[in-house]
Amino acid sequence: MPELKCTVQTCTHNKNFYCDLDKIQVGGNTAKRAEETCCDSFEERKGDSYSNVSQNNATACSNIDCKATECMYNEECKCHAGKISVEGSEACKCEQTECATFHCGC
Repeated sequence: MPELKCTVQTCTHNKNFYCDLDKIQVGGNTAKRAEETCCDSFEERKGDSYSNVSQNNATACSNIDCKATECMYNEECKCHAGKISVEGSEACKCEQTECATFHCGC
C-alpha cells in the first residue's frame, strides 16, 4: 500500500496532507503525462473552514485504484509505487488535481 501525500487542501478528505479515505481512485486512462491524471475521489470542501471535514481518520497509506494504465507503477489497475503525491492546491474539481508521481512507462 503506497504512502499517500496530498496537497489538495480544498478536498474534504484532506487532513493535514493525508487522506481520510481507505482507497482513492486515480483517473487518466489515456494519460501520458502527470497533468493528464486526476484524483477521481476529490470532493470539494464547502465553506471557509475545516469544520465540515469528515470524521474518518486520515493515515499516511491508502489503497490506490489507478486508471492511468500507462504509468510504470500501475499493475492491474493498482498503484505499486512506494510513495505518491497528489497535487492541486487550489482545486475546485477533480480535473484540477493530478498524481505527480505518474511516470509514463510507454
